[in-house]
Amino acid sequence: MKRVMVLAGTVAALMVSGQLAAADGKAVYDKSCKGCHAAMKPKTGDKEAWAPLIKQGEAALTASVMKGKKPMPPKGGAATEADVKAAVEYIISQSK
Repeated sequence: MKRVMVLAGTVAALMVSGQLAAADGKAVYDKSCKGCHAAMKPKTGDKEAWAPLIKQGEAALTASVMKGKKPMPPKGGAATEADVKAAVEYIISQSK
């Protein structure tokens, strides 16, 4: 019984830490995206430039970033797909 309780506690702690470790879109943007999207097109916040991209949908934008698009490297320099998704969500929120 004690082993079950320890295991349940460990699983619960891992679940909570996983939620806390979720990517912070602004932090990922600041680290991996801002250098280019603050100076090059499409600039973050440029509603006109982002409108047709946002219209494609978040999934399509995330897929594009994952593959990379010259001059943007795959994942836009972000570490994980979760980071990319969080950064895309952040850019969309700033560019609507």
